[in-house]
This record gives sequence, C-alpha cells and structure tokens, in this order.
Amino acid sequence: MRYGVAAEHELARAVATYDQERAGLGDEFLNEVQRAVSFLIDHPQLGRSVRKNRRVLVLKKFPYRLVYDIDINGIRIIAVAHQSRRSDYWWNRVEEPTATYKITRIAA
Repeated sequence: MRYGVAAEHELARAVATYDQERAGLGDEFLNEVQRAVSFLIDHPQLGRSVRKNRRVLVLKKFPYRLVYDIDINGIRIIAVAHQSRRSDYWWNRVEEPTATYKITRIAA
C-alpha cells in the first residue's frame, strides 16, 4: 500500500481538521481510513471504476472517498477526497511520486 504525497497531506489535514472539531474525532477518521485501506488490500476491485484503472471507495462514516489505482506494485492511494470537492480534481496526480505507507499528523 502506497500513498501519493498529495494524498498523504490530504489525510493529515483531514485528521487535524477533525481534531479541531472534537478531540478524538481525527483518530476516528484515521481508523475509518485504515479500515477501508485494509479492506481494499483484500478486495482491490471493490471500489467503483472511474477513468481507466482508477477506482473510488466511499467511506461509510465520513464524507470522504479514497481514490486509488492498482498496479503491479499493489494499491496506490491517489487522493483522500472530501465528497464536496470537485470529483476529478485529483486526475493530474497520475504520475506523482508516492510516499511510503506512513500516516503523520500535521499541526493545525
């Protein structure tokens, strides 16, 4: 599992935003993302297909979707996108470098 650099930043910003809203809510969001990612590892074709080999999985408890692709190296998260954002803003991220699988928090 790999995260694109921009997706990793989106995830960290969302966690920080939820923490500002209510203590512990950021951790709940992060746990939901991690559950979804674990599920994708076992069922990579689960997400709805969009634009070639890109797929989207909508989170159940938060208004976010994970945009990902599948290649010979596994699953790569392209975007951690809030559902109110333009649905394809991430399209130009196709060739961006990927980060290692680590989730960090950023200061609010």
